[in-house]
Amino acid sequence: MKFSRHVLRTAIGVAAATLVLTGCRGSDNGDSSSAGITDKACPDAVNKDNGCIYLGVISDLTKGPFAPLAVPITDAQKAFWKGVNEDGGIDGYDIDVTSNIADAEYNPEIHNRKYQEMRKEILALGQTLGSTQTLAILEDMKTDQVIGVPASWNSAWEFEDQILESGANYCFEAMNGVDWAVANRGTKSKVVAVGYPGDYGGDAAAGVEAAAKANKLGFRKLETPPGQDNQAGAIGSILKEKPDLVFVSTGPAEMATITGGLAQQGFKGTVVGSSPTWNPALLESKAAPALKALYFQAGPWGPFGTDTPGHERMREALGDVTPSDGYTAGWTWSYPLLAALKKAGDDGDITRESLIEAAKNLDEVDYEGILPPEAGATKGDPSEVAYRASVISKVDDKAPTGVSVEQELTVGPTAEGFDFSKPCFSFQ
Repeated sequence: MKFSRHVLRTAIGVAAATLVLTGCRGSDNGDSSSAGITDKACPDAVNKDNGCIYLGVISDLTKGPFAPLAVPITDAQKAFWKGVNEDGGIDGYDIDVTSNIADAEYNPEIHNRKYQEMRKEILALGQTLGSTQTLAILEDMKTDQVIGVPASWNSAWEFEDQILESGANYCFEAMNGVDWAVANRGTKSKVVAVGYPGDYGGDAAAGVEAAAKANKLGFRKLETPPGQDNQAGAIGSILKEKPDLVFVSTGPAEMATITGGLAQQGFKGTVVGSSPTWNPALLESKAAPALKALYFQAGPWGPFGTDTPGHERMREALGDVTPSDGYTAGWTWSYPLLAALKKAGDDGDITRESLIEAAKNLDEVDYEGILPPEAGATKGDPSEVAYRASVISKVDDKAPTGVSVEQELTVGPTAEGFDFSKPCFSFQ
């Protein structure tokens, strides 16, 4: 495969000229093996004698529902790769994660357009935020032989060689949240899953449904659109169902609106939210008392203040920032890409093609204690290697990000016994 690409590159003079004009960045000739990597130093390089690997970021930085989390996600990734460069880089290259950053506003069409603008300029995507958004570019990523780090936990990612995920997916996370509520919150009768339409809400709802069935609970799925002002219907529908557990998969603002609205109507049960539903700023909102009384977060790892070497390194690298678990996510998501880049270099050469091979053949990843090494395994059948453990956190206004761990990483009985032979949710 490499030989044929080198022949193609040599044969097409126009493409070679284009590479000279662009300083060897990009892949205007369609040669994916050289795209996004150059012998020329990165802009503002830490190591002037190193070449440069360019990573892309497509996030939700201004208007979308996850902007309060996505900004720190992106800043944490900048800090992560800066640290890698300060340690000497990878295989003679520094990592540039700042030259190709795009705001897609949590909109799949914009996400796709932003990818088209950078697809020839990057070796890989250091961040692609959103499940439906990432699915909008997935086929092009396959064509381009580009891998991506998702800022999401869709259960489909374990079945895609292009995607390098970390932590339990929304489906397992929801199963673990329901099992925990049954064991610890007296959930006995019915659970309602309420979330955004599409892959995020659908994937979590599939996990809730599986756990409801395993625990002999009634189940109802409700969809609700983004926007704080659009939640009256969801609140009314939930109250009609009279559940003792509500599992929410929205953005933080919608979750707080739903929880606060339920509390105003006398709801006394439990609300468990998918990982992206929390933002510490909610403790300053009118919903804060309701959140303290009712809300728990199911998450893929311990929050910002957790005592692990990885968390400590993250906090040192970030310096004086307002704590956010967007930082924790952005930092943790970067470890598998680091491992894949190192493996590709150790195996001989870093190209798009070799990076895909490395990414799908990881036996473990060193998360520096944030997750166990086996959480990063990609080599093998998803039913065997997919990581299934989640943490449960409670609202704690004394904690750095407003939540502290109630239950450490645990695989509940539903997730442990689940037949994960295909993604939990699909539009098909």
